Formats: sequence, C-alpha cells, structure tokens
Amino acid sequence: MKIIDMHVHMVGNEASGNGCWIRVTPTKYPLYALMLRKLGVPVKALRAADFDDLYRDRLLHYLRESAVDAVCLLAQEAVYDTQGSLLENRGSAFVPNDVVLRLAKEHPEFLPAVSIHPARPDAMDELDRCLEAGAVMMKCLPNCQNIDCNDPRFKPFWNRMAEAGLPFLAHTGGEHTLEVINADYANPESLRLPLECGVNVIAAHAATGSGPFDPEYLPTLVRMMRDHKNLYADSSALNVPTRSHGLRPCLENDLLASRAVHGSDYPVPTSPLWAWLRGLIDSDQFSDLRKIKNPIEQDYQTKVATGFPAEHFTRINELLRTTA
Repeated sequence: MKIIDMHVHMVGNEASGNGCWIRVTPTKYPLYALMLRKLGVPVKALRAADFDDLYRDRLLHYLRESAVDAVCLLAQEAVYDTQGSLLENRGSAFVPNDVVLRLAKEHPEFLPAVSIHPARPDAMDELDRCLEAGAVMMKCLPNCQNIDCNDPRFKPFWNRMAEAGLPFLAHTGGEHTLEVINADYANPESLRLPLECGVNVIAAHAATGSGPFDPEYLPTLVRMMRDHKNLYADSSALNVPTRSHGLRPCLENDLLASRAVHGSDYPVPTSPLWAWLRGLIDSDQFSDLRKIKNPIEQDYQTKVATGFPAEHFTRINELLRTTA
C-alpha cells in the first residue's frame, strides 16, 4: 500500500503556454508570495515562461526526498454559470485536465485528478475522455466553481462517476485562497446527490472553517457520515492556523478517523506550530519537525507525530480508481 498525499495542486501560468492561468489580486498577493517563498521559488517567477516547469521540478524534488510514495495531482476547472456558459472573468486559477494527465504519464509519482464542471455542455464527453486517459479521481471546489452538486440535471454525471469507480474530492468549509462564487456550496449538505448516486465523496479539509467568520460544518460532516458509508474526509490544510481545530476530531472521533485520508494541500504553507499549540505534539517533537524544510515531508511527519495511524496515509489506495 503506497503512502499517498492525495491533495496536491498543480499550478501554472499563461506565459508557460500549457493552457494554465492564474490571477493574483492585490489582496491575495501576500499569501501567494508566501507560498512561493516556502517552496523555494522566486516570486518573480510567477510570470515567467518556465514557471510551470519550476513548479513541477520543485514538487518532484520534495516528493522524491520524502517518505511519501505518490501524490494525487489536481487539475483546476474554470467557473461556469448554471446553464454551462464559461464565466471568463471569474476564478483565480485554471489547470487543464490534459496537463495533469500528461504529467502523470511522464512521472509515475503523479496520479492524475481531473476537474470537470458538470454543467459544461461537454461534461459527459470530457468525463469519458478523462476516464479513458487514466484519471484516478475528480476534484472540484463547488463554492469557487459555482457547482450546485445537488442539481438533478447532474444525476447522469454522478451516475457515470459511480459506475466508473471515480471518487469525488470536493472542497468543503470556508475558502480564502481562491475567489468564492457561492459560499453556500461549501456545506457538505450540497454533496447529497453524488452520495446518493453511489459516488465515493471525499470532503476536503474535513469541512473546517478557514476564517474566523466561516460557518463550522465539521459536525454536519460527521452527522452525514452516519447516513452515507461512501462519505470520507481528508486532512488537507489541517496544519494551518485556521483549520487546525480539525486535527483533534480527525484523531479522536472514531467515525471520522476511520474515514479520513491524508492530504497536505500543497502548495498551501503548513506548519507543525499549530499542532504544538493545540497540545498534540510536545516541544521536542515541534523542534525536530520545524527543522524539516521539505513541505511534503513536514506535513506527513507532523501528522505521524500527532498520532495519525498508518492506515490514514494509505487508505486512499482503496478509493482511487484503478486504471491498470
């Protein structure tokens, strides 16, 4: 069973010519600059023609120097309206499915997670194309990409995913890194239709809030888990200050712990500081962990130190679509 970080973002810019783009607003520039500095990538590289290559190479370096065997590399869908028309001026980033599918063919450490808005006129065709190309998971941010997952029109889409065994990683809880279109879609309740269609759904960030005024959906998530055996959660970004309150429930709530999978949310900067401040690791552990400069390894080792069991880091193997 591989140790897999199942929540790792691919990022690219328009200058690279790969079809990616990223929009950094003045209010979000400090966060993006911090992320790049933590990765060892110059901030000025964000607009460079070789940015995609720099990002890929840095990620591969960190992965190969860690105890983690592979990562699910996430594409990023654009924003569409309810009728399936592209909203060209909305959204913070875009990474085409072809980018992660190609990188996965070039590097076996990358497992391709595609992103498809089910309102797209070609959504079913794109889903079948991605399945044929080897997709192991589908990732969307309903609140950022304007996806009402409970829309009855999407039932054939979810049925096709269930039939193909393609799990759905869905953002839940608050969001402050990307532009939010409809905050209500961060509620796990918005995932009932894909769950009822039989899709294995993974609630990213365990439905924790990302800011002081975000609704707290973690209790809702646990309640829904009692009704849906195909509902899971990931531990991505729980080692950041605003979501670290979710660490203890993921460790101590038996139901949640038995359905949680490991993710880092790379390149979002995480730290062992918050586990230490919450009393989950001691000072000696914190001192050792802060010396790890590899963010993939540090997030993994921090969770090991806090008490996440071995199966937390391998459970995703049972959920990912098998393409062999």
